[in-house]
Amino acid sequence: MSHEDEIDDSSAPLIEHLAELRTRLIRAIIAFVIAMLACFTVWNPIYNWLAAPICSQLAERGQDCSLVIIKLQEGFMTAIQISLFGGFVLAFPIIAHQLWRFVAPGLYRSEKNAFLPFIIASPVLFLIGASFAYYVVLPLAFDFFPGFQQGAGAGVAPSDVAPTDVVPPDVAGAELVGETAPVAAEGASIAFMGSMQEYLGLTIKFLLAFGLCFQLPVLLTLMGKAGLVSSDGLRNTRKYAVVGILVLAAVVTPPDVITQVILFTVVYALYEISIQLVAIVERKREAELRAEGYYDDEDEEKADAEPRPGE
Repeated sequence: MSHEDEIDDSSAPLIEHLAELRTRLIRAIIAFVIAMLACFTVWNPIYNWLAAPICSQLAERGQDCSLVIIKLQEGFMTAIQISLFGGFVLAFPIIAHQLWRFVAPGLYRSEKNAFLPFIIASPVLFLIGASFAYYVVLPLAFDFFPGFQQGAGAGVAPSDVAPTDVVPPDVAGAELVGETAPVAAEGASIAFMGSMQEYLGLTIKFLLAFGLCFQLPVLLTLMGKAGLVSSDGLRNTRKYAVVGILVLAAVVTPPDVITQVILFTVVYALYEISIQLVAIVERKREAELRAEGYYDDEDEEKADAEPRPGE
């Protein structure tokens, strides 16, 4: 066999892997395109569902839920944005399945059993985080922001309505006696005129931020399983984690204290949960090593009994 034949034979597995990767990518792209087109046909109901939090808050203030189109192409671009986001969400199970089918043949059975729970937990935690943002954080945020309105068009509460004095009959133009009228607000009128695309971008940012933050236990537990982090190391870096989470909350949320405190509390709680999960992984790994004879309990007891320098 010539040297050229040996090179061709050695390159055959790489070509097979590339062909397999191409097939998996094509299937994932086809699934994404089909899901995106399906979402484009129903983008309006999806947008109405995404706009429900702000609409409910405006309704409590007696305002219409009217989001305006500032640019001519804004409506179409909003529909495309919804289609891309919804298409990725719908096609994610198929995309993840194709990725798993490409990676799984190169893993041992024990490695497959180790990674499969994380692959299942990741989308579940993302949905939990996005649901938490939609049903808890968004109503609080959209109750906070419209509170800076004032004057006409900003919603008139019942307490702002007071009876006027009795209109004398000889006053021209008076038709009713004792009619009520809202008290005029001082200063300029400030009313919410939300942009359609800007509101969608803010809402999707909330959903993605909380969905990705809920991936923290999966990420740290995988790193602990790979030996990249330890539970003791995570405990010792708590103060740095607090600063990092505060910076994250300030970056991914709007500049209001309520949502920042909520995001910080949730992410820090997930950080503490991750420490416990990494500790469980370490104890399980230690038990397996003891069963295989890598640990000698007698040597460890002698080492613990020996006095340390300075004692």
